[in-house]
Amino acid sequence: MKDVKSYIENVLQPKIQGDGGWIEFVSLEGKELTVVFRGECSKCLILDRCIAWISDEIKKDCKADVTINAVRKKPYFQDV
Repeated sequence: MKDVKSYIENVLQPKIQGDGGWIEFVSLEGKELTVVFRGECSKCLILDRCIAWISDEIKKDCKADVTINAVRKKPYFQDV
């Protein structure tokens, strides 16, 4: 099984950046994968589709069946 963190950082993250978004690996505990979405992803209305796609890609390429806990974070300049 491929390392899920490495897969997210090296394969999925560049694809999401192409659309102006950002994904950060937080943790993988058992089958629960927690990730943070930033940039355009933080306000995306169809993030659930992306989460389903990410889950499918991880299942296909890493042979890991995960449930994704998605956390949205506003860009740093909106936090003040």
